[in-house]
Amino acid sequence: MDIMTYKLQVKTKGAGDFVDMTSQLQDHLAKSGLVQGQVTVFVVGSTAAITAFEYEPGLVQDMKAFYEKTIPSNISYAHDETWGDANGFSHVRAALQGPSLVIPFAQGQYVLGTWQQIVLAEFDHKPRQRTVVLQFLGK
Repeated sequence: MDIMTYKLQVKTKGAGDFVDMTSQLQDHLAKSGLVQGQVTVFVVGSTAAITAFEYEPGLVQDMKAFYEKTIPSNISYAHDETWGDANGFSHVRAALQGPSLVIPFAQGQYVLGTWQQIVLAEFDHKPRQRTVVLQFLGK
């Protein structure tokens, strides 16, 4: 078994930006030369998350609406009072979604559903430069 680690830099537009990373991740899988195993995709930071869903405009809009309804951006959070940065909602959304995802691969391809993509979810209220770590374990 081999372990390989890569870091990607991803620019986001701020809260509600969802970035389809599937093709970038496939490129790195091909670059690794591994054909079977798993990859952990991890975003560094406490106001973004990694998830998987069908990346199409309607569902992206639905996801934005879900987060706004479930964890509104226009109310006060104790975190906002602590730091004065007005992004408490970002931290709560990211904590709920989670910073990482493990995806199996076989025959040099991710084992994903037909309509399933790997997505970086940005929750912070301003554009960010995100570091996404890919750690492959395989052969």
